[in-house]
Amino acid sequence: MEQVLNQNVIDAVDLKHKKHIRILIITGFMFMVYLIGSIIHFDLPNLAKKWNKDRASMFMLDIYAHKDHIKMNWKDPQKIDVRFEGGHRHVYKDDPTWLIRNKNNQSTIVNFDNGGQFVFFPNRVEMRNFPNINEPFIFKLNKNGKPYVDGYVGKESMLPSWMRATENKVEVRPSLYERLQVYGSKVEVHRYELGWKYFWFDFDSPLVGKGFLDAISLMFNEDRVDPKISNFNLVVNEFLENEIWHHNTVLFAMVETLLMAILGTLIASMVGLPLAFLAAYNVTPLSSIRFFLRRLFDMLRGIDMLIWSLIFLRAFGPGLFTGIFAIAFTDTGTLGKLMSEAIENTDKKDKEGIQSTGANKVLQHRFGIIPQILPIFISQSLYYLESNTRAAVIIGAMGAGGIGLHFLGALMTGNDFENVAYMAILVLVAVMCIDTMSAKLRRLLIGIEDKK
Repeated sequence: MEQVLNQNVIDAVDLKHKKHIRILIITGFMFMVYLIGSIIHFDLPNLAKKWNKDRASMFMLDIYAHKDHIKMNWKDPQKIDVRFEGGHRHVYKDDPTWLIRNKNNQSTIVNFDNGGQFVFFPNRVEMRNFPNINEPFIFKLNKNGKPYVDGYVGKESMLPSWMRATENKVEVRPSLYERLQVYGSKVEVHRYELGWKYFWFDFDSPLVGKGFLDAISLMFNEDRVDPKISNFNLVVNEFLENEIWHHNTVLFAMVETLLMAILGTLIASMVGLPLAFLAAYNVTPLSSIRFFLRRLFDMLRGIDMLIWSLIFLRAFGPGLFTGIFAIAFTDTGTLGKLMSEAIENTDKKDKEGIQSTGANKVLQHRFGIIPQILPIFISQSLYYLESNTRAAVIIGAMGAGGIGLHFLGALMTGNDFENVAYMAILVLVAVMCIDTMSAKLRRLLIGIEDKK
């Protein structure tokens, strides 16, 4: 009899084991079908072919470096101008140390940190002394005004991989930090250097060239740079009014983004908590009210925050109200659901103890339920505040304003990637600060002491 029972147990275990194996096989098969379908539908094999590593490297280079443009027109080869980032207002009045004009042979030398040189002549451009390049290259215009590489006419396929010659353009890129473009009308050199140049003070500022420590020292120096204004005000004004980095605009937009997140989360918390009580079955006996509020929460959080922002964008236009209400509507639905479930899961004994003292319903909820859900409510609200700071950037890019709109504008130019990085760092720092402050605030409100 015992052997029969043991055998039955073994058979049952084997049957259950085989069932699990069948489920795993079916699940694996469905996953493989989905994966193969996704690869075919999204054409993933050809996606890698579209990857352009040169564009990616240029994108990254513009984030952490700056460049100067040196341009020569073939019609007027003696007139060579040097501009920061190619800006029409940022033309150097005095030649930088790396640019040497030689009037004797009518040449202009552009020097690079690796020892390489591009030399402009009235009828040609020479490339000299670059590392690991054993021959000099000369670029000219033919009788039809088309650029070419001297000695490689008809043999363009023999040019190095970092040089490309077409009918209307010759492009030379020996490394990321040097670039030469020869056209039929002009020659342009891009000279890259690491760092965010003119970050503190812009091109035309009287404080140009001064760093952060120099500016701090100058603020407390009694000898005024401008007799009409104190050094302290001068430093602050010149920093905020920087025409290249636009600190005043960016910082104000960051404040707008933080206001969107804070006010939106605050409204959601203030509205969501009372509605959560009405939606909890252990507080509200009427099922119709609970059903209505539950569906309201579903609608508010079921419509994505971006969709709400587009709706309010039509209602209020660009501005803070659009972002605030988009965040408030979405988080009211989310916090209302979370808090109503937390209320339903509270211990009944606390409420019954308050009720036994003769307290009314309001006091029962105040002292029997709220102390139990308060830690959850505070934690969730502060978490959504941190999350909404990031969401406010996206909403801003959709038209609500704030730093998101400036972020998108800088990204769409294709040239201001260093400004994109600057704003991304600001958002990151803001999120980190909010996370730190919200953790301390949560401990303070809940009554948890910091461990030293």
